[in-house]
Amino acid sequence: MKKLSLILAGLAVMAAAAIYIFLWAAPGRAPGPHTVIVEEGTSLYKLADQLAATEVVPGSAASYRAMARLFGSSDPIQAGEFLIPAGTSGAKVLDILQHGRPVQRLITIPEGMPSILVYEKVMATANLVGDAAVPREGSVLPDSYSYQRGEARAAVLGRMQKAMTRELDLLWAGRKPHSVVRSKDEALILASIVEKETGKPSERRMVAGVYTNRLRQGMKLDADPTVIYPVTKGKPLGRRILLSELRALNGYNTYAMAGLPVGPIANPGRESIAAVLDPAPTDALYFVADGTGGHVFAATLAEHNRNRAKWYALRRQRGEM
Repeated sequence: MKKLSLILAGLAVMAAAAIYIFLWAAPGRAPGPHTVIVEEGTSLYKLADQLAATEVVPGSAASYRAMARLFGSSDPIQAGEFLIPAGTSGAKVLDILQHGRPVQRLITIPEGMPSILVYEKVMATANLVGDAAVPREGSVLPDSYSYQRGEARAAVLGRMQKAMTRELDLLWAGRKPHSVVRSKDEALILASIVEKETGKPSERRMVAGVYTNRLRQGMKLDADPTVIYPVTKGKPLGRRILLSELRALNGYNTYAMAGLPVGPIANPGRESIAAVLDPAPTDALYFVADGTGGHVFAATLAEHNRNRAKWYALRRQRGEM
């Protein structure tokens, strides 16, 4: 009798080992690799149906749930997209879903990108779905945004816009008394011009200071990007500005009117918004390119004309004029 008990116990151990090997330590029937997408709030109980149906794990959904309870961790599974390598065991699948790093998909919006190009970039992102409207100019915060495969394009754009609202509120709270903008909308408008006028981060506050001085004195801003925007909606012009465009009355052209345009001409980044809310203290009213990607600033028209003559001479030397 004792011998029989030992035999039965041995058989039970062997059966348990076989179950462990074939239903937990073995890979799924499909060779892989696999992509598993876990929606927010999904439980392992529910996900087991998907894992078994796609043969990511061995056995049935019921057997996988049982193995997970017996041998797996009780930690919750994460939401996100997970890459399961070929040959991964059922045990390792659970570990990846609980403790692995989800696939990181990013879409990057550069500072100063106009909304039409933001829209086109989002629409061209293959792993997103659905249509979306072109976001209001200036409503998107330039940054890198993560997204999941199969996520709606409208949802991704919505996150970009919520990020701008939060950042603008935060920056506005630190606005300095010498800033000339009177509202958050004005801050976005002026920041979008600053963003398009200089490619040097170190110049942003100085350019903002020049425009602050001009606005206070009732001078026209004379900003080339405001001439181009109503022509292309922010896309590159690809040629020199026409005289007729410099004279056009359209609500944006700051060569033809004093004050700010009727709206932003791009999506400004954090630093350009911060610059118009705390512009550099300066007496400069003019600036012109210096040939190195930056600008030289001047307080008087005579000084500015000399700087401009140097710039034109440099352009002629380069064969650009």
